[in-house]
Amino acid sequence: MSDNELGLFLRHRRESIDPATAGLPASSRRRTPGLRRAEVATLAGVSVEYVTRLEQGRDRHPSAPVLGALADVLRLTATERVHLYRLTKGAGAHFPCRPGMTPGRVVRPTVRALLDRLEPTLAVLVNQLGDVVAGTPAFQEFADPIGLHDNVPRYVFTSPRAKTVLPDWPAVADHWVAVLKEGPFRADPSIAALTDELSVTAGDDFTRRLTTVPGTPSRTGVLRLAHPTLGPLTLSYESLDLPADDGLRLLAYLPADPATAAALDYPLRLVSPSGG
Repeated sequence: MSDNELGLFLRHRRESIDPATAGLPASSRRRTPGLRRAEVATLAGVSVEYVTRLEQGRDRHPSAPVLGALADVLRLTATERVHLYRLTKGAGAHFPCRPGMTPGRVVRPTVRALLDRLEPTLAVLVNQLGDVVAGTPAFQEFADPIGLHDNVPRYVFTSPRAKTVLPDWPAVADHWVAVLKEGPFRADPSIAALTDELSVTAGDDFTRRLTTVPGTPSRTGVLRLAHPTLGPLTLSYESLDLPADDGLRLLAYLPADPATAAALDYPLRLVSPSGG
């Protein structure tokens, strides 16, 4: 199992960049996708040997100016830049994002009131482990038939129903591995314990993703489900972080098409015209 999260992230982003968008000529002789290490090095103003050391995990403490240059070349979003910074800090002995903090499970009264106001939206609060902490009544009615009760990553990787309920299961599995790897990852004992558990209970489906999926989950997207009682559903989701002291994230799922709105008996005026 790789512990070189910085190198994995840099390589993943390098391979996802279209050379043309970086101002480089297209070449039919490219044997790998994205940018070459030498191209990243030239654009960032560092040596190719240094880029190689970073990707191979032989140097895990680049300076702030180098990080900034790499972030520019790799066209990182604001969220990805924060993740890159955290990865370099996580390589040291003292990670600044409070590793070992107890997973959030306390729902403040105002957050509980917010959930009440969100009904009939499918909305759920999860902590950094993916534990289901609270949800709207609509979410509970939605989740019970598919067997989702306690922890989302555990459900995705170990429930016998998951691959039937989730037509795009590989993408969903990638997403939840990215969620677990975001931030301190194994520097947090709770996340390390869940990672070890899933490495045993889910096997290669999980461990293979630990070495290939970077910790940059999407905050918005579309989720398809084959619900056992409601039928096929297409949901647009949004992910919103609560204050850091809560340690919780709000996931809200809205119908992405009229058929899903009808199946959920949801007001059609709230359906996104674009389905996104």
